[in-house]
Amino acid sequence: MCFDHDSRPPIEPIEGGALDAGEMELVSADGTRFAAYLARAAEPSGAGIVILPDVRGLHAYYRELALRFAERGVDAVAIDYFGRTAGIGDRGPGFEWATHVPQTTYEGLRDDVAAACAHLRLATGATRIHTIGFCMGGRLALLSAGFGLDLAGAIGFYGWPVGPSRNGTPAPAEVAATFASPVLAIFGGADEGIPASAVETFATELARAGVDHRVVTYPDAPHSFFDRKADAFAAVSAQAWDEVTSFIGLAGTAG
Repeated sequence: MCFDHDSRPPIEPIEGGALDAGEMELVSADGTRFAAYLARAAEPSGAGIVILPDVRGLHAYYRELALRFAERGVDAVAIDYFGRTAGIGDRGPGFEWATHVPQTTYEGLRDDVAAACAHLRLATGATRIHTIGFCMGGRLALLSAGFGLDLAGAIGFYGWPVGPSRNGTPAPAEVAATFASPVLAIFGGADEGIPASAVETFATELARAGVDHRVVTYPDAPHSFFDRKADAFAAVSAQAWDEVTSFIGLAGTAG
């Protein structure tokens, strides 16, 4: 699992920056309804972002992250993965994500991301859409650069860049040639699940494919370091947030 259920993004709120936020449902290409959370900026910058959670799907960490983006002028929608198998409901501590993750499919996940991007454009008028994901969502965010969604960029936090997955998604390193959007990939050097060799392979394939990219590794940071509870990595989290805001084009808004 990625974050603990009581984890939250290590980003300071900006009072009054979000216009409104709330639960909603989206509809995928196959007619599946799935849960999402939309946060709109009080002063939109024209940027929008689709937030792709870890293996537990839509829960409080990602709702709060959507608000933090909206406070900085980025309209944001965070989505759930499990509408096809678990319906629409709370993804609390007791949610059996390990049963549902293998039942997701690459086609279904891809269609859900596309539906979120389309809704974000329609509902907010955002013209520069990014994706951002963590763990399972980090891998999916990297892959989204090749979904043909006219993304302004894709941001992956500790998404596995090589090897097989539990739900049949291809390895980002193997399909880098399909990427049509810039990529920001962030890793922890102390992540036991993603060795430096895997990161190097991914960076090599991005370069070989001519993809505009930035790959950042924080040497002593573990998997899931981007967490308010992880006091030892507060400085690293601040640096990672600066990378994200700069990549989106919001330099000077970090905090």
